[in-house]
Amino acid sequence: MNSPDQPLPMFDEVLLCTPQTTAEEVGLFLRRCLIPCSGGEKIYTMLYADELSYDVSCKAEELFQHLQRYNSAYRLVILCNCEREHSYIPSVFSQYKVHVVPQRSSLAEIQQYLQQHYRVAQPSSSAASVFKDNMCVGIVSSKRAGMGK
Repeated sequence: MNSPDQPLPMFDEVLLCTPQTTAEEVGLFLRRCLIPCSGGEKIYTMLYADELSYDVSCKAEELFQHLQRYNSAYRLVILCNCEREHSYIPSVFSQYKVHVVPQRSSLAEIQQYLQQHYRVAQPSSSAASVFKDNMCVGIVSSKRAGMGK
């Protein structure tokens, strides 16, 4: 987000971890990150890696240790909740820990950046016509549950 021209991450560059994330999903993600290919200079990100189960975390660490021998130029960011910094993955990678403060504090700047990247260039008869300003994503909410959102 340092430049409005920087693209958003692609689907294969981000793994959103939950307690239900499997070792296979983490393994596929780490292979994409650590096995050299002609995919360019992608930055891979594991979000909420502290939520992985203990077994999945152990397998992930083992696979990471094995695969990193093949590629010393990988680009991997692991984001964790600071309140869970003593769970397995944050502990294993604690030597690389960096506390980060968001660079953009203005909600308006963040919204403008996202609007630039999520706007449909040429409106057509697509779902984007449903959302304001030809955006291809939107948030629908209600104070009352189950109201047909």
